[in-house]
Amino acid sequence: MLARRFLWVIAILVFLVIAAAVTYAIAGNRLIAMALVPNVAFEAPAGTPDYGKPAAWLARPGLASEAARWTPAGYQAAPRPGVAVFYLVPTSIFDRNRWNSAIGDVETNRRMQAFLRIQATAFNGVGEIWAPDYRQASFGAFLTDKPEAARALDAAYGDVLAAFDAFVAAQPAGRPILLAGHSQGALHLLRLLKERVAGQPLAKRIVAVYAIGWPISVSADLPAMGLPACATAGQTGCVLSWQSFARPANYELVQEAFDRDAGLTGAARRGTKILCVNPLSGGSGGAAVPARGNLGSLVPNDDFTGGELIAKGIGAQCLASGILDIGEPPGAYKAWVLPGNNFHVYDYALFWANVRADAEGRVAGFGAPAAPAKSVSP
Repeated sequence: MLARRFLWVIAILVFLVIAAAVTYAIAGNRLIAMALVPNVAFEAPAGTPDYGKPAAWLARPGLASEAARWTPAGYQAAPRPGVAVFYLVPTSIFDRNRWNSAIGDVETNRRMQAFLRIQATAFNGVGEIWAPDYRQASFGAFLTDKPEAARALDAAYGDVLAAFDAFVAAQPAGRPILLAGHSQGALHLLRLLKERVAGQPLAKRIVAVYAIGWPISVSADLPAMGLPACATAGQTGCVLSWQSFARPANYELVQEAFDRDAGLTGAARRGTKILCVNPLSGGSGGAAVPARGNLGSLVPNDDFTGGELIAKGIGAQCLASGILDIGEPPGAYKAWVLPGNNFHVYDYALFWANVRADAEGRVAGFGAPAAPAKSVSP
């Protein structure tokens, strides 16, 4: 009798798992949207940051920031880098009760600091990290076409624009600049390039732009940004972008976001090519780079306060779809993998050491002084 009851319990559990899988397959994205899209009226976020003051920044010279200067074993931050890095953290607020984050929110700040460690630190071997604390749009703003979402993004971009202007004003004339961001941060970078860089003298100071984790149209976005795609390693004054998916990949949400709106040129994105630069090769060609070409993937610890590098574990190839194929799901990354085998959270971490080497190569090609970090032995 006990065995029969046990079998019934197993059967019921199996049924529930199958039912949940079927439900997600049918309406998964809709369920995610219902759980994360704010259900309140839009209110302009309070507390406009003053980016002339260190307190408005997550990281900048003169501000103690362990997160931005952290490095895994075998690497070190450059003591006197010759490049200034403007870095925008990705979405770190998942609150359904507001459309924008608040400056000083403890939980949001904790996530921002974690992203500094696993992303921005790839650049601390060549540049001083400037990372503004901005009132970013909530994650749910990217899952809806409600007008409140556009207002939330505009509010976030207003902070980014003010921070960038303060950042540029603080740099010595002619100092090389590297721009980097991820996800929402990359989205704001695209608009920033159009409004503050394209066609301006400042464009000649841009070493490279790492706009990672947001789809960029080669024909509908890039022309308005004023910089070309990076076709080869070492090229300067160009844009890199990729979005990491393991197999089998489902990039429906990415494609929907890409197709939904017009590009920065005003032309439709739908049907155009998505930019993909392979972080293991530094170019936009489609050839696969095997795992032995990976200098080190950063595997964060449980609280994202550090991590270790694992070399030669993950290869990559840009597919015709514009998605970066990383092969079978890497077992070292278990938390925060998004539906569809989307390794979005780890777009930088999967290739941390290669991104660092890539930045060093582009800075060297630009002719700017750099202090290359010690490399991990293969």
